[in-house]
Amino acid sequence: MSTKIPAIVKTIRNYTPQEINYAYHKSISYSQFSVYKDCPHKWELQYKDGLQEYQPTIHTVFGTAMHEVLQNHLTVMYEESAAAADRINIEEQFEETFRKVYLDEYKKNKNTHFSGATEMREFYEDGLNILSQFKKKRGQYFSKKGWSLVKVELPIVMTPNNAFKNVLFKGFIDLVLYHEPTSTFKIIDFKTSTRGWNDETKKDEGKQFQLILYKYFFSQQFNIPEDQIEVDFLILKRKIWEESEFPQSRLQEYSPPSGKIKMKKAITAINNFLEQCFNTDGSYKDTTHPITANKNCQWCPYNDKKDLCNK
Repeated sequence: MSTKIPAIVKTIRNYTPQEINYAYHKSISYSQFSVYKDCPHKWELQYKDGLQEYQPTIHTVFGTAMHEVLQNHLTVMYEESAAAADRINIEEQFEETFRKVYLDEYKKNKNTHFSGATEMREFYEDGLNILSQFKKKRGQYFSKKGWSLVKVELPIVMTPNNAFKNVLFKGFIDLVLYHEPTSTFKIIDFKTSTRGWNDETKKDEGKQFQLILYKYFFSQQFNIPEDQIEVDFLILKRKIWEESEFPQSRLQEYSPPSGKIKMKKAITAINNFLEQCFNTDGSYKDTTHPITANKNCQWCPYNDKKDLCNK
């Protein structure tokens, strides 16, 4: 049975984002901003100097496959019915998608393997465990009562600061839902994680700012009041503590604070990024950015290249 689509949902679905002309526009993403926030020098090497190296990992393959499978499942649930979604062999779909994404990354990696059979089997089985629990607990996180699917991978293209008109933010929101009875939207971002987020991770503004900025840009792009937009991370845990005294869930929901104070901090942070890195015409500033040594240095592709980073 078809469900009437709310007018605001139709409007958002039919929206055509601003076209980016790479001849004179600079496109920034949340991941680019996040790299700068973590270490300005790493940002300089990757984006300004163009030294970014392609490094596929089993973690990115797993995350991409999990996103695609869950987004497809929820699309069928909202657009058709929960029964239709339940008829999907989600385990088989995950296996096919997991293999396909790995093969695509293998080809981009000059036909070089970056994982082995044992590791791939472990991640595959972790995915099946997540999906098994997702099917059982789906109703706790996703309801059709009053809710409509707005879009998966909803594109956001915005000018963060009008003083830098040629610098455009580009991003894709994993999932946007609309609750017609209360005229509210919910922005959801899926995060795959080894064991979930602890309190320290939840308080990490580098993670919080992603959904806070998505909320801000979504509000601006579609002229929706910020107080009508909720934001949620749905964290998908590959591992659980098997010997825990309490039942462990592979699904963890976290709603970061996104009120006026946090919103102001996020906007100030991205404006600082623009002011430090770009001229008003969108070109890169001719300046050297400082090194920030931190716990993430161990995963940095430049940590063993003394000519690039002398931390």
